[in-house]
Amino acid sequence: MIGIMGGTFNPIHYGHLIMCEGIREEFGLEKILIIPARIPPHKTDMAIAEAYDRLKMVRLAVADNPYFEASDMELRREGSSYTVDTLTELRKIYGEQKRLFLIMGADSLVQIETWKNYEDIFRLAEIIVAPRPDTQEKYLENTIIKLVSQFGARIMKYSGKALDFSSTDIRERVAKGLSIKYLVPPAVEAYIYRNGLYQKDDRNMDVGSRK
Repeated sequence: MIGIMGGTFNPIHYGHLIMCEGIREEFGLEKILIIPARIPPHKTDMAIAEAYDRLKMVRLAVADNPYFEASDMELRREGSSYTVDTLTELRKIYGEQKRLFLIMGADSLVQIETWKNYEDIFRLAEIIVAPRPDTQEKYLENTIIKLVSQFGARIMKYSGKALDFSSTDIRERVAKGLSIKYLVPPAVEAYIYRNGLYQKDDRNMDVGSRK
């Protein structure tokens, strides 16, 4: 059973890592692939660090966890990074017998009908949804009921508590010269400062968008 956690990871932080470790234990996953998007389709309104830097930070963050694996598969594809394409590729790699679990936050699940070929996502993988600090439980439950009944989606809820970590907050703190200690792993913190990421005059940024 393989977990798949895709995202911008701009940057990856302890909220991502704690959630993935909790999900791995609760659902008995063999490993979790953490996959930075090359160009995330839902985030065209924000500056995003270069894909290589985001991948490097993910690799640094998961280096001490044998159950986590950083993947560059979306970075190797041209164009926007669509979840359905990633799952199709992973299904070819692992075969039809391997159970694939797409990990996403509640905020993503309630918007999944805006994603490219979202009905195919339900066929390719099961979904584990994690709470967010601002999750509206009733709306989430109604969304799950709808997706299960209309599309045959296989959706499970992670029982862990929502953690109030934010990549946006981390970027803003760096830009303001504030500490990000205990928000990201030390190796990620060092990489951000060493490479001048998220500074006010940072020119090593591109704009992109994830569906």
